This record gives sequence, C-alpha cells and structure tokens, in this order.
Amino acid sequence: MRADDSILVLNCGSSSVKFAVYAADRSREVAPAGSGAGASEVAAARVRGQVAGLGGKPGAAHLEWRVAHEPAVTESLPSVRSHQDAIDHLLVALERSAGLRGTLKVAGHRIVHGGGRFERPTLLDAAAIAVLEAQVPLAPLHQPHNLAGVRALAARQPELAQIGCFDTAFHASQSPLHTTYALPIEMRERGVRRYGFHGLSYQFIADRLPSAAGPLADGRVIVAHLGNGASVCGMVERRSVRSSMGMTALDGLVMGTRPGSVDIGVALHAITALGMDADTLSHALYDRSGLLGLSGISHDVRTLLASADPQAAFAIEVFCERAAQEIAATAVALGGCDLLVFTAGIGENSPPVRARIADRLGWMGVRLDRASNESGAALISDPSASVAVRVMPTDEESVIVGACLEHLARRG
Repeated sequence: MRADDSILVLNCGSSSVKFAVYAADRSREVAPAGSGAGASEVAAARVRGQVAGLGGKPGAAHLEWRVAHEPAVTESLPSVRSHQDAIDHLLVALERSAGLRGTLKVAGHRIVHGGGRFERPTLLDAAAIAVLEAQVPLAPLHQPHNLAGVRALAARQPELAQIGCFDTAFHASQSPLHTTYALPIEMRERGVRRYGFHGLSYQFIADRLPSAAGPLADGRVIVAHLGNGASVCGMVERRSVRSSMGMTALDGLVMGTRPGSVDIGVALHAITALGMDADTLSHALYDRSGLLGLSGISHDVRTLLASADPQAAFAIEVFCERAAQEIAATAVALGGCDLLVFTAGIGENSPPVRARIADRLGWMGVRLDRASNESGAALISDPSASVAVRVMPTDEESVIVGACLEHLARRG
C-alpha cells in the first residue's frame, strides 16, 4: 500500500454530498474522535467537506471543504445541480488538492436501508444495487440519494470498488420477538417487519465500549442516539437486542422533523377524512412533524432551548418524555440497565436535555451528577447511582473506513 493511497467516504443526502478522504493505511494518520474519556483513536481525514445546495435554485450549490489543517475553502458551483454534477466536480477538485495525491483505492457509502439481505458491509455491484432499489419506499428521505451517489461515482470511475455500509445491519442480531409486527402473515412475508437504524453509530459505540466502560461494556447497555434523527438501542454483549425504530426511520422517538411513534390510524384518518394523498402525508410525516411540528419554530434543539416561546419549551418536554419512555421500554427488553450512553449531536452536546431525560428515569436507577453533566465530562452519573451514565462521541465515518480497509485487506 502506497503512503498516498486513499479511501473516499460519501454520505449523500437529498441536497448535499458529504465527503471525506482518508489514508488507505490507517496507521499513518490518526486523531482523537472526541475529547475526554471514551474517545477512541480513528483515522484523521485528509480532506473533509460537502457539496451543499443541490436541487435548489440555479447557482445555489457550493463546495465547502478543508484540506488537513489548512483554512476552510468555499467555492460557488453555479452549474452544479445533480448528484452526478456534484461528484464529477468533487473528484476533479480532490485530484487537484492534496486529498488524492495518489490512487483512490476504494469508496465507502452510508446506505440507510439494507432490508433483511445485507447484514455486513457489501461490495456494491449491479445485483446489490438492484436489491437496494427495492428498499427505497422504506427510506424515501435517504435511500434514493444514497444510491444516486453510488451511481454517480460508478459513472466516473467504473472500475473503482464501492462498499455499502448499512444502518440496518447492526440490528440483524435481534430476535423475532423484537422484529415481528402483529400483522397478517402475507404482509410479514413481504418484508414488513422492524429493522432498526443508526447502526453505524451503534457499531462505533459498541466497538469502543470496552475501553470506555470496562466490565459494563458487555452488560445491559442502552445507547440513546439523539440528533435530528433519534433512536434508542439496547445491547447485551455489545449486540443489538432492541431498537426504537421499526420498518422505517419514522418510528420511536420524536425527532427534528419526524414524529416518532404515532397511531397508524392517524395515517388512515389523514387519507380518508383529511383528504391527504400519499405524497402530502409523507411530506407531513418526514418534513413537518417532530420538534418543528410541535414548536412551529424550529427543528433545532439549541434554538428551542434559547426561545421564550411556550411552544418551544413544550416541544423539548415532549422530546424528553418520549426518549425516556423508549429507554424504559428498552430496559424491559434487556431485563434492566447497567449503563446508559448518550451520543450524537444532542446527546453529546445538550446537558439540559440529558438532565431532563435522566430525571424521568430515577425510578430505574438513573441519576446524574449535575456538575459532571454540565461540564461535559464523559462519566456523568452520580457515584451512588445503580446505572452508570456516559457521554460518548460517535463517528459513523470511522466504521465505513474500517469496512473499506477490510475490503482492501481481503483483496490483498
């Protein structure tokens, strides 16, 4: 492996292509994934950035990126509208920079929905892509854009190996008790079941638990991934037992713009009585609900916490109530809880939200040390509490890089 060989990581959304370039030999460049105890050594990105503003008004697209420790650069892309345009421009720009000094060896993609077929990182050949196309209705906000990035890169570099890493894969260890809906068998036979998401984040946490939590790592661990998308996962021996998300990423906790668990009769009522068609209802559920729908102000917890509007405060209370309920339900599936971990944007950075969730869980042994929680410490539980509580940074990209390195090792 040459010193300047590289791995490209892509995370394609509806209006952006996030990217990072890593050394193909991870041992050459490492940096801490976060501060404090529990942070793990992961590959340092040579280049990191995004093409934003895709699909909007002409001229809205722009490239934001940083090479190593150099100042950030922003470049307007007036002719870029599609994912194909974005990736074409991105690769040319990277080839000009220090980011791709040598050969691009492999690309890794975050793919939200692997269905029941993909339980580990997979080479994205034509057959795999065809299977993933069938999962688009289960993740309409993410899957089409994830696959658009795969196709765009293949069109420019058809010989490049591309690896798909699936948010559903970590939950493949769950038993039918936690994945089966009480629905007619003909629906269940066609893939209607619980899958769970945020698996790359949970995999990262599971891999780092032994160094962060010692003997508790293989016990009954509940991880709360709280961000614009939010979910809870229960683990035993660092394997998924239960997830709050179901067949789609709409289920479970209240999220930034998604409602979490809702009576399915609401959807039937919206169609039969409120006159909504499928597209209108989908837009309401994915884009206009959650914290945004509750507050009428914003989907951002920071904005809501800073607001004096009673609806903002109410939205935060609902968010914390639902999170506590899902943590409690997960404790039932595990038979208790030894360790509670907060991660992702809100979980890592919002002491008020962590405190409000913990206050609702005192009955099950969760109690925070207020000073530790406010100071951003890694261990934030009261020393006398029966449940340890930690804050751990997550790094989904690191999991994708690891899968790419495994592919290179197998290929020799």
